[in-house]
Formats: sequence, structure tokens, C-alpha cells
Amino acid sequence: MRPFIFLLLILGAQLCRAQDSLQTNIPVHDPVMIRQDGVYYVFATGRGIGIWSSKDMRHWKKERPVFNAPPEWAVKAVPGFKGHIWAPDISYYNGLYYLYYSISTFGKNRSCIGLATNKTLDPSSADYRWTDHGQVIESVPGRDEWNAIDPNLILDEQQQPWLAFGSFWNGVKLVKLDADARHIAQPQTWFTLASVPRKRAGSDSTGNGAIEAPFIFRKSDYFYLFASYDYCCRGEKSTYKMRVGRSKTLTGPYLDMDGIPMTQGGGTLLLEGNADWHGVGHNAVCTFDGTDYLVFHGYDAKDKGRSKLRVESLDWNDGWPVLHSH
Repeated sequence: MRPFIFLLLILGAQLCRAQDSLQTNIPVHDPVMIRQDGVYYVFATGRGIGIWSSKDMRHWKKERPVFNAPPEWAVKAVPGFKGHIWAPDISYYNGLYYLYYSISTFGKNRSCIGLATNKTLDPSSADYRWTDHGQVIESVPGRDEWNAIDPNLILDEQQQPWLAFGSFWNGVKLVKLDADARHIAQPQTWFTLASVPRKRAGSDSTGNGAIEAPFIFRKSDYFYLFASYDYCCRGEKSTYKMRVGRSKTLTGPYLDMDGIPMTQGGGTLLLEGNADWHGVGHNAVCTFDGTDYLVFHGYDAKDKGRSKLRVESLDWNDGWPVLHSH
């Protein structure tokens, strides 16, 4: 009996460890989500790009990061970069999974957007292998009044790929890509989609050019531009919030519910912080089984302002997104 009991104890301990490996309220920043073969994958800011997997969008398992070591090209391109990669964006395009990612340092616009591709997202597959294609876009201080971070791939009405991106400076940008979505199309075609006016030094800093994290979602007759306003990354002092505008064409103009262009500071409030969450933002929008979901991070007021994953279903009211009321 003793060996049998001992074996049960070992099996029980292994089961507990397996259960412990699945977490809820996972600590992520700048999440984006996709599904393959019934498994949900979240990609997020982190060393080498963080990945989590789940079968139910509630219990998550941490996977190996995309990069085991910082991309060599990125270390050379951005002084001070040491492997902490920001704001990935995941899409299935041309038979591959396209993962755009941001290389930068805080507060600087010497930044690059890179691209890696994979045949599958299943780490157990023999085909699982990330191929890095290096730099797609860069921003250079003194030359560019925009910041090459926070990428989001979107296809226009003719299925031509474009990349939305941007943070602070003079706002959110949109640039046309080649058909392979790995380079800027020539001749170059650029648009400004949204911006927040800067205030003079010494004035209230809230909203002082603070806009970033564009995500464009097509629904019925409109393209919807979601963006995050005010300040992230400050824990209990975060003021992050999400606003949205819409346009019948990908290139804009994007107007809010009051008809104010997002290039003039417009944007209808979708969600902001409250007593439970100090700030909420950097969202993606996904559709699974006919339901639209808002995927974002929030700073948990009950846990010292730590950043955590939130997933909420979206309803649509007169053509505008609203959080589903539970």
C-alpha cells in the first residue's frame, strides 16, 4: 500500500503544478489576441515578446517568448534597447502569422517597427519557427515628428495592406505597405489619422500630445479607429483611457459621435479608469464565433496598480461600440 499511496501523492503534486501553471488575471501590457485551432494566444510587451495561451480566454499558460535573444539589427538600430519589446500586433495574412513589434526606449522617438512570421502558433508543432524579417519602419529624431511604435496591420477595401502606428509627437499615422506587407509601398503614401494638441510648458500635462496605440477594426460600412489617450505605465497614477472614431474609408477622416475629427482632438470615450482600475487602454478588437471582444490592459487598483489583461465583449449601439453590460 505504501508505494501506491506514494505514487498517488506524486501524481497529485504533478496535477497541482499543472493547475498552477494556468493563471487568471495575467500580468500583461499592450495585449493583442488571436485564435488558432481552438486555442487563444495573447501576445504582449515583454522581454522577447510575451506569449500566453488559453482554451477558454480565462485560464492562461505562459509560453516561451518569441525571441530568445534581442534581434541583432534592433540592438544596433536603437541605442539603449536591451530586448524588452513593446506592443506586438498579430494577424493571419498570406498564409502566415504576421507579428509586428516595436523597438524603442521610453520617451524617445528613435524607434523601429519590426516583423516576424510563423506558419503556426502552436509551440508543439514541427512547423513552429519564428522568422524575423527585421525593420519595416523607423523614426529618427530631428527628421520625423512621429514615433514608429504600436503597429497595427489593416487591409483596405481592395485588400491592400496598411500599417497604422504612432505615439505622442504629432499623432497616429497610417502608411501603405507592399503586397507582402514587409516594406513600405513606393511611392510612399502617408496619412495622419489622429492627434492631440500639445500644451505649452507648465500647463496641465493631461492630454499633452498623449495619444498612442491605434487599432483599426472594420465593422459593416465603417472602419473604426480605437486609440489610447493620456498616460499609461504609471501604475496607480495612470490616466489611460480609450476613445474611438469611425470613417467609411480606411484613410479617414475619422470622426467621433459629435462629428469632431480625431485629427483635431476628437474621439468618443469608450472606457476610462474607475475605482477598480486606475487606467485602461492599449486595446485590440477581435471577433470569435460572432462575438466582438475588446482586449486591453488595466492597472488594478486592488493590486498596487499592476497591469493585467482584461477581455470584455462589445455591443454596437447605432453603429458605435459599447461594452456589453453583464
